[in-house]
Amino acid sequence: MKNKIIDLNCDMGEAFGAWPMGNDTALMELISSANIACGFHAGDASIMRKTAKLAIEKNVAIGAHPAFPDLQGFGRRNMQLSPQEVYDICVYQIGAIFGTVRALGGKLHHVKPHGALYNMAAKDATLAKAIAEATKAIHPDLILYGLSGSHLITEAENIGLQTASEVFADRTYQNDGSLTPRTQSNALIESPQEAVNQVIMMIEKQCVISTEGKEVSLKADTVCIHGDGTHAVEFARELRSVLFNKNIVIKTIK
Repeated sequence: MKNKIIDLNCDMGEAFGAWPMGNDTALMELISSANIACGFHAGDASIMRKTAKLAIEKNVAIGAHPAFPDLQGFGRRNMQLSPQEVYDICVYQIGAIFGTVRALGGKLHHVKPHGALYNMAAKDATLAKAIAEATKAIHPDLILYGLSGSHLITEAENIGLQTASEVFADRTYQNDGSLTPRTQSNALIESPQEAVNQVIMMIEKQCVISTEGKEVSLKADTVCIHGDGTHAVEFARELRSVLFNKNIVIKTIK
């Protein structure tokens, strides 16, 4: 029987000035893909370079993590930008990390939008198309990471981009397959064991249980683990251990 394969991704480089940052160094040993902030919601040129350099050293795939221009809100507040504006800010940010990685002798692997931009584009085909077109314009071989079953996936596939359907370890889901908004008290899964159980269900059974108890079908190519939690490193190690014991291989998407 062929082993199941899953990519583990984590958002990184989400600070300014300080290096090393939080859990980034430890987590880089445990993941297969890193989504690096491009300066609009967090990060700066130096942090971007240092994070990318570490990823290259650890053989971790590098992704652009573009966001709305919202430093104060950490990119988590909805903004009413036109599709053209979304295209422009994505080209700007993806281009920055693309050049940074190339200067280091590496190669940009994927694009994963951040925060409110990600969630709005998941439900809005016009925004999703703008992000997909910006990604393809920088390089047609880039993989677009998007919420499983969302417009980010379908719009990227419509223009010939490779996609990776993403699921979340520590977020709860609604009946329509969307993530529970962070403004709600039950948006995050606080129990590490519950989060691990959810990941295993999503990989093995290709479904998740919503907050209302509904079984929601999904596709799991890559799992997002958040690195800013108090026990993020311990959780990542536990998840890797459980995946190993279930013969699930952690591997970058090709």
